[in-house]
Amino acid sequence: MSGRQLHLNVNVLHAGVYPSAWRLPQSQPDAFLDLDHFVRVARVAERGKLDAVFLADTPAINDRIDHRPFNALEPTVLLAALATATRHVGLVATASTTYNEPFNLARRFASLDLVSRGRAGWNVVTTADAAAGRNFGFAGASEHGARYARAREFTDLVHALWDSWEDDAFIGDKASGRFIDTAKVHAVEHRGAHYAVAGPLTVPRSAQGRPVTFQAGGSEDGRELAAATADAVFSLAQTIEDGTAYARDLRARAARYGRRPDALVILPGLATVIGATEAEARRRQDELWDLVPVEYSLARLAGTLRLDPSRLELDKPLPEPLPLPPDANHTMFLGTLALARRDRLTVRQLLRALGGGVGHRIVVGTPEAIADDIEAWFRAGAADGFNLMPDVLPDGLETFVDAVVPILQRRGLFRRDYTGATLRDHLGLPRPASRFAATDAAASA
Repeated sequence: MSGRQLHLNVNVLHAGVYPSAWRLPQSQPDAFLDLDHFVRVARVAERGKLDAVFLADTPAINDRIDHRPFNALEPTVLLAALATATRHVGLVATASTTYNEPFNLARRFASLDLVSRGRAGWNVVTTADAAAGRNFGFAGASEHGARYARAREFTDLVHALWDSWEDDAFIGDKASGRFIDTAKVHAVEHRGAHYAVAGPLTVPRSAQGRPVTFQAGGSEDGRELAAATADAVFSLAQTIEDGTAYARDLRARAARYGRRPDALVILPGLATVIGATEAEARRRQDELWDLVPVEYSLARLAGTLRLDPSRLELDKPLPEPLPLPPDANHTMFLGTLALARRDRLTVRQLLRALGGGVGHRIVVGTPEAIADDIEAWFRAGAADGFNLMPDVLPDGLETFVDAVVPILQRRGLFRRDYTGATLRDHLGLPRPASRFAATDAAASA
């Protein structure tokens, strides 16, 4: 294969992206706690030559757990287990810059990167969630701009810690007795508005240099953070026009930071419902939708919009006006509002369009139709690939891998096998040099 290639991750949302996925006969209700379930999903992803498996996370219970499973297990612990059960697929986890400290997070992901031989990625989020704030001693979520100012310093500091060992710092020479070249292990001596960290990190660099940095955000602040610091971006777009506009904007911002416009891999979310025929796919969607309690969907939508559920009337449009709350998840708020207004949906219609709380674009159809949709977005430049969210796991992913991936391969859009060993290799990203190696070279010149 030659030319631009498609990238595909799978977002492992326990039993599947639909809130009712756990209720289908083939589903396992306790899958959200079962390592074997996650191993099976990861191995299916690897069989399909996907770039990575991704675990979302929030350090709080912020969903209606009386109605559905949730992301309960700490994601880096789970990914460490998956690293021993797989050989190629990337391993990406969310971790908040608001409710972590840079040194501990840098060490945790660097360790995962070493354990997995260069397959780790960190998804940077700021966590707009009042329940999470209360778990860490705060009255609620902090203001949006303040979270992102902290996140920029946090991310830059984590990158510096990951660079604090030069690639050849480890010697391990038995004859001479030299173990580490300490001249190539550097303190970062960071003093900033939010953090003071001396460094260096306690572990060396991995096969891919440092973990891949992902970012998920569509707000002004989120786009700036992604443009400045991210290698790959999880985004939300409902139309090709939305996707191309987002990609153009983000690449222009990256260029202003002195980065190549193509340095970012942009991956919109894509939920899939696949059937052998269009009618079969629609029946599967209807079955999943009919099993979603309406009170769950209303609560989820009200939470996204920061509204009292009593303000939502099923057969009327969303109430007006709906100003953007300062502590909201801007990406989900704006995406949900845009979908409702563009298609003039009632609340009931909006709930179905969101899959009962999915939020990302849902494509329903045959394998050929799913492949056509993916190709159209890819060729238009609206996406470099997708963060897949199968309706039900693992069988929705198995259908994608067995029926959609071969179509994409025949069209020359997607790899037939892995050609590299690291997540950076899969994503076509260069291996970054340690910033301290460049400093040493300049000093010795």
